[in-house]
Amino acid sequence: MAGVELARASTMACEDSLAELAALAKGVGVEVVGQVTQRLKEIDPRTFIGRGKVAELARMARERGATLAVFDDSLSPVQARNLERELKLKLIDRSQLILDIFARRARSSEGKIQVEMAQLSYLQARLARQWSHLSRLSTGGGLSGHVGARGPGETQLEVDRRRVRQRLTRLAAKLRSVERSRALQRQRRQEGSYPVVALVGYTNAGKSSVMKALTKAAVETADRPFSTLDPTVRRLRLPDGLQVMLADTVGFIHRLPHPLIEAFKATLEEVRSASLLLHVVDLSSSLRSEQIEVVDRVLNEIGAEHIPRLLVKNKADLVDCAWLKDEANDGVVVSAITGQGLDQLRARISKFFANLQQEVTVTLPVARADLMAIAHRNGRVLNLEYQNGMVSMRAMVTPTAAAVLRRAAIKAP
Repeated sequence: MAGVELARASTMACEDSLAELAALAKGVGVEVVGQVTQRLKEIDPRTFIGRGKVAELARMARERGATLAVFDDSLSPVQARNLERELKLKLIDRSQLILDIFARRARSSEGKIQVEMAQLSYLQARLARQWSHLSRLSTGGGLSGHVGARGPGETQLEVDRRRVRQRLTRLAAKLRSVERSRALQRQRRQEGSYPVVALVGYTNAGKSSVMKALTKAAVETADRPFSTLDPTVRRLRLPDGLQVMLADTVGFIHRLPHPLIEAFKATLEEVRSASLLLHVVDLSSSLRSEQIEVVDRVLNEIGAEHIPRLLVKNKADLVDCAWLKDEANDGVVVSAITGQGLDQLRARISKFFANLQQEVTVTLPVARADLMAIAHRNGRVLNLEYQNGMVSMRAMVTPTAAAVLRRAAIKAP
């Protein structure tokens, strides 16, 4: 593995970033046998790292029997071509490794489409490199057996550029169909007046574990990066009786490849349409401050910077309890494993929506019990008066429910 520490400030130190890269590599079965780092004022446009470090890396690879070099930054096509020639090794960068992990984790047809689009977009500008595995275009499953070799490829440069463009066009059409389906699902939830609360956070912070603990949902949880790619939505009943839809979303990471963010924007629409974001943080990580900064930056990039957020500091069972009281000052300290703090979390969510409630007074047909149920489900009914097959209702409800009730109300003559 190789990384560079630049003079300019970075979200995460080179050493920490390489440690994260090693964890990602181990997660897909790659044994890390060594690493080199270098402090530079600027990146070498030819080989990324300096020529001396290239020679050191080549020597280390020969001595330790390495067959793969992983770089902690995205490499230009020229840099990758030169490094492969000088190192005489297969080479991938951080973006390719993350793309490979996404390809391995994708389960739904939507997830596979999104990952393949990201792979193709990333490789489109790099087809000049004579990748030996680019002889077939997969439908998302990729090529098995080698990290960085899960995806599309080429034979002749111009032919494959055309094939990539054609494939991207077809995938984009499929994804638009998925987006329409998701939009309809969101519309139905809005018509049912359920507010949406979305779980966001750094990969492996425990978002799925928090969802499972709150809703008792049978969702996959695993101690590995990107165990959740496909959004999961479950109903959560709060202490005051309000019901919300809780959405689990894909985790973020340092230097998340831009093509992945673009491809997953349909999935991340659950985040942009939420009333509240629960930003799950791993309390046991020494890099939690840097991870919070990464998540904030990605949320800004996808247009979710305006949505209210509540910090949910998870994995309290793994840390010294002496300083947990201070941690609760700007969030909620929880453990999805032991249940610590979950009641306080539910109460904080209830308080958030209670502060948003609006008073509505509407006249409805008595037969519209479904509308009265919306009021009960999303707030408090203050008064009911029945007369001539109509019911006048005064209630304190969420903004979403208020909008539904006002649209359905019978207008005064």
